[in-house]
Amino acid sequence: MEPVSANPSAPPPAHHVHALRRFNRYFTRRIGALDDHYLGQDRPLGEARLLFEIGGEGASLRELRSRLGLDAGYLSRMVRALETQGLVRVTVHPHDNRLRVAELTAAGRTEVTEQNRLADELAEGLLAGLGGRQRDELTAALGAAQRLLRLAAITVVRVDGASRDARDCLAAYAADIDARFPEGFDPAALVRPHEVSGDAGAFLVAYEEGRPVACGALRRLEPGVGEIRHVWVHPDARRLGLARRVLRGLEEHAGALGCTVVRLDTHAVLTEAQAMYRACGYTEIPRYDDNVYAAHWFEKRLPSAAKP
Repeated sequence: MEPVSANPSAPPPAHHVHALRRFNRYFTRRIGALDDHYLGQDRPLGEARLLFEIGGEGASLRELRSRLGLDAGYLSRMVRALETQGLVRVTVHPHDNRLRVAELTAAGRTEVTEQNRLADELAEGLLAGLGGRQRDELTAALGAAQRLLRLAAITVVRVDGASRDARDCLAAYAADIDARFPEGFDPAALVRPHEVSGDAGAFLVAYEEGRPVACGALRRLEPGVGEIRHVWVHPDARRLGLARRVLRGLEEHAGALGCTVVRLDTHAVLTEAQAMYRACGYTEIPRYDDNVYAAHWFEKRLPSAAKP
């Protein structure tokens, strides 16, 4: 898979890097993440977080590795330690004997309940020194920080148009707009793999923690003109700015393929898409295709671009 630049601009200035590191140092110290007895319990933050992630439903070790970004060996050592303490038990998945599943014991559930109580007390103590408006400001700032950090951690890569992730994303896109369009949507209108592969175009997939969460396609219409199709974001990843990032990646690839213009169309009900395209520099033009689902047609002229 070919990575797509997260941002076409230069690396972030040093003062941005230092500000993020300074906040990380302050916050980890303030919440006691450096203490081997996190929240006053007899375990470090890593083990406490693992108990929380296993939760009441349990989780496979594979899922926990992906969710927490942990090395398999390190995770296994933590799980064994928690097993030894009688807080976790590991069994084989009932429908897949290749998977091992971690579940909380009764003692583990009791500890997580106490952990949640102590964590709430810690958060309440931090907020107690602020007034109502200051708490609102902090809550809004934390929400913005989480949204931007999620977006920063998502990777956008070019994949083969026939790959499973590409086809799965297109199937999800088709189901989504079929529910939104009054007339429904026929999946036969989706781009074909050969149209968005090799020199004919590009297909981008965005991944969050290994899971596809967005896609977009580019195909040539004629020499110098590309067409953007099927920009889609999973509901769980919307309102992060991810659609704009996928769109920017498609424009970069269009420039690399020698396109000086990109076009796209959209349905009348997709008002949020229309607003995004206009905000990203697209201007409305007359109809250029026979897409039965289109009500608006847009075009954008590209600056000369280097290969992404």
